[in-house]
Order: sequence, then C-alpha cells, then structure tokens
Amino acid sequence: MRILDDAPVRKAFFRLMPLLVLCYFVAYLDRANVGFAAVHMSHDIGLTASAFGFGAGLFFLTYFLLEVPSNLLLARYGARRWIARIMLTWGAMSGAMAFVTNETGFYTLRLLLGAAEAGFFPGITYFVTLWFPAAYRARIMAFFLCAAPISLSLGGPVSGALLGLDGFLGIAGWRWMFIIEAVPAMALSVVVLRYLTDRPSDAAWLAPDERIELSERLATDAQQSSQLAEQGIFQALFNPRILLFGVANFAIVVAAYGVSFFLPRIIKEFGLSDLQTGFLSAVPYALAAIGLVWWGKRSDARLERRYHTVIPIVFASVGLAAAALLTNPAARTIAFSCAAIGCWAAMPVFWSLCFGNIPTKNAAGAIAVINAIANLGGFTGPSIMGFFRDHTGDFEVGLLVLAGVNLVAAGIVVLVGRKPTTPDILERAMHV
Repeated sequence: MRILDDAPVRKAFFRLMPLLVLCYFVAYLDRANVGFAAVHMSHDIGLTASAFGFGAGLFFLTYFLLEVPSNLLLARYGARRWIARIMLTWGAMSGAMAFVTNETGFYTLRLLLGAAEAGFFPGITYFVTLWFPAAYRARIMAFFLCAAPISLSLGGPVSGALLGLDGFLGIAGWRWMFIIEAVPAMALSVVVLRYLTDRPSDAAWLAPDERIELSERLATDAQQSSQLAEQGIFQALFNPRILLFGVANFAIVVAAYGVSFFLPRIIKEFGLSDLQTGFLSAVPYALAAIGLVWWGKRSDARLERRYHTVIPIVFASVGLAAAALLTNPAARTIAFSCAAIGCWAAMPVFWSLCFGNIPTKNAAGAIAVINAIANLGGFTGPSIMGFFRDHTGDFEVGLLVLAGVNLVAAGIVVLVGRKPTTPDILERAMHV
C-alpha cells in the first residue's frame, strides 16, 4: 500500500512531514557545518585534529545527558511548543560559534549546542508514533531521515561558498558560515509554533471521521505493541532489549558521525579548493538520500525489519574498510558513498524495528534512551578519527576501527531484532 492511497495518512504526511524534514535539514546543517569549518577554524584558534574531534563530539555528551528529560517534557507539553523551543535555542548557540576564539570556547559552545538541541530527533521519532500507523513508519522515517544526507549534500556547496566570504567586513569566512546558517533555525521556531499539531484529535484540518479513523488505528497499533506494554516505565526504560538496541544504534552512529565530521577534511586533502571540497563531499550523501528512501519503502512492502537493517550495516562496513585501504581519490569517494548509503539506509528500518519492541505508553522515554545511548557514538566516532589522525598521520586506522564497530550493530540486530512473542532470556533477565 502506498502512502497516497490512505486519505488520513496522506493528509497528515503532506501537512506535517515537509515542515519536519525542513527542520531536520536545518538541524543537521547546524550540527555538521563544523566539519566544513574545520581546516580554517582549527588554524585560526589553534586546534589539533584530536582537539577538533573531541570538541565536535562534545555536542553529543550534553545531548545524551538531557535527551531523556527533554523527550519526557515533549510528551508532557506537546511537540509544537517543545520543538519550537529547541529550534530557537539551538539556532542561537549555533550562531554563537562564530565568536569562538580558543579551544575552551569551542568546547563550551559545542556542549551548549548539544544541550539546546537535546531531544529533537527522539522527539520527532516519538511524534511519528503519535501520527502514523505502524505499517507506514519505515517509509515515514526514511522520508524524515533523508533530510540529514540531503543537508550534508546541499550544505557542502553552501558551506563551501560561505567560506568564500573570508575577509568580508574583516570577518573570517568560517565565522560568516556559522552566523548565516543559524538564521533558518530561529525563523523556523516561529513556524513550528504556529503550524504543528500535537495529535490527530487536535487536527482541525482533518475531517471528523478522519480524526476518529486515524486515532482508532493508532490505538489498535498500541494494543498490538510488544509485551513490554504491561511493565512500568522504569522497567521499560531499562529493559535489556531496549538497552541493546541503544548499543546497536551507538555502533551505527559511531560510523556515520566519525565520517561526516572528517569527510570534508579528507576530501580537501585531495588538493581541492573549499568549493570543490563542498561539491565532492555532497556526492556520498546525495546517493545516501536516495538509498534510504528506497530501502525504507522496500522494508515496508515486505514488512521485514531485521535483515533490512543488517544488510546496509554490513554494506557500510565494507565501504569504510575500502575507503581506508584505497588511495585513488575517485575510488575512495566511491567507497565513502557506499559507507554513507549503508549507514543511512539502515537507520529508518532500525527505528521501525525498535517501534515493534517498544510499549506505546512508554515510547517517549524508551526512544529517548535508545537515541541517548546512540549519541555517545556521535562523541566517540569523531574522537576515534581525530586520535588516530594525530598519532598515525592519516585516517586509515580510524576508518578501519569505525568499520569494525559498525559490524557490532549487525550482530546485535540479528540477536535481538526478532519481535518477541514469548518471554525470552533477555526479558527474564530483567526480573533476576
């Protein structure tokens, strides 16, 4: 069944998802643009590769610490208000990066940016469960997640062009980049506050019978969710299966972010200009955006999640290993493209797999736990790449480590990705 064949879902999709995709596009642009500023900013304020990787990853530490409370507050006060608040504060913190003058300032603002944005992605993920029936969630998540690689793809040339403003009004190009790219987030906070609708029952733009139909279908999905639905919130949040999903997501994110923050720097070492680097950096993520949407639809069509998650993870690991071992720039770009396609294609199906194992009444907290653990991978991946760059003089060992860590996710998904029908050892372990 295609999304457009179902009237209430179709209306919800076209009302909500374009705005959410645009918000995630801007979020990812503000999160990852530091990778394009890396060379010039590091030179101006005196950052080594290790210091840059550590600072880039610090974003995810405060994101991790505040993610669960942020998502619980979103569930309490509504996505419309809370997402608008997130966007306003992260826009301000992202713009403030333009005024960094030393290593300490860089670390501080990365921590503040993570605190400001905490809860955005898991909040949207939870929001999807409030609006879209289970049979559509892989393709919905794929559509939403495609904003990230598209942001990296389009953001590359844009960031490269903004770096070309170097010296305008006596301001460095990388500072202009942070200032200009912060404006959309702050503007969109107003749009979200006026336009988003928290639940189908609140949607005046749906016909009364459509509101009832969609609410009933979502209620049916909730009743058919995992056996975890009978547990208390504390038990659900710390259920071994949920924690293992978090570890698997951590391993995927280690690879995705380890590459994304350093890919512009790796490509620039091919001997390219800032603008050329931006355009070539866009290629892997443009392909990834196409791949993840197609793969999410394929998973929904077959209603299969586990191996639709494992296959792209393995594909990404092969791409990372090839990028480490190859020396030709064209061959390495192809290898990085394979890695990007695999990492991003796995994500929407992975989340659909999680939805089938999360109790609906505790979804906000459980999703936040999984994503919070994963965001430690956002700290670990760049740190691994920076460490090995400083100690070996290149990125090859770091890429091989990322490939190995990524494979851990495949093993975990094979082990725990089967939706439980009877209590198994993982469920029993919770009561020991």
